Amino acid sequence: MARLFPLLFVLLWSTGFIGAKFGLPHAEPLTFLSVRYVLVIGLMTALALAARARWPADLRTAAHIGVTGLLIHGVYLGGVFTSIHHGLPAGIASLIVGMQPLLTALGAGWLLGERVTARQWLGLALGFLGVALVVSGKFGAVPAGQLGTMMLPAVAALLGITVGTLYQKRFCPTFDLRTGSVVQFLPTLALTALIASGTETMVIDWDPRFVFALGWLVLVLSLGAVSLLNVLIRSGNAVNVASLFYLTPPTTALMAWALFGETLGPVSLLGMATAVVGVALARRT
Repeated sequence: MARLFPLLFVLLWSTGFIGAKFGLPHAEPLTFLSVRYVLVIGLMTALALAARARWPADLRTAAHIGVTGLLIHGVYLGGVFTSIHHGLPAGIASLIVGMQPLLTALGAGWLLGERVTARQWLGLALGFLGVALVVSGKFGAVPAGQLGTMMLPAVAALLGITVGTLYQKRFCPTFDLRTGSVVQFLPTLALTALIASGTETMVIDWDPRFVFALGWLVLVLSLGAVSLLNVLIRSGNAVNVASLFYLTPPTTALMAWALFGETLGPVSLLGMATAVVGVALARRT
């Protein structure tokens, strides 16, 4: 089963953009995420209490786990949802976030002492090229004058997920997934709700599509995919984990093709193949 975790993580994580596409027309991004965090905290707290799971041993450990939550969930998800809400195509957002493996490789040697081989660097470069090919047709959908402003939240998301992954691997690689999720999402909820209250109307249209998207993002993403991400960070090196994010845009593109009829041209198909080869090279056996 452990060998299937990377594949399962990619499949589940890729559905996040699909869930955002369904839900964001009915709620502003930070309001949407705040409701999601409340539900996740409630479910994981109940699960942790029922299982008598162990909570962090001291405040220092809890603080480290909380920081990872702010970075991986608060900054990353807040940035991605905000950029898509303001009109940035999901493909371009995924391309920006797709730079994470390259940044993680740079930080892994400096912060974690991990050695990145020439073969891995080649794989990381190929993976990024593949992602760029997959989403290359999306740039024409955004006016050039607005692209920079729309990209800023996505760039913040890139920095959040990169620094968060390295921070967790360095300071708190192991913790109980149930109680750790509660500790991660509590400060994330506090910050997200505070910003939402000052910048958004916090009005929600409880359309069935929004309810479906919310339930999916809570159960499948926040509980399933995030738990798998924590397991992968705990058991593998940072470059191995980060390289999996190269597979998210191609997988999302396939899902969008199946669900929404979005076309996949020859260049996109070539990009998918290139990304897969890149990840295969980048992942250390």
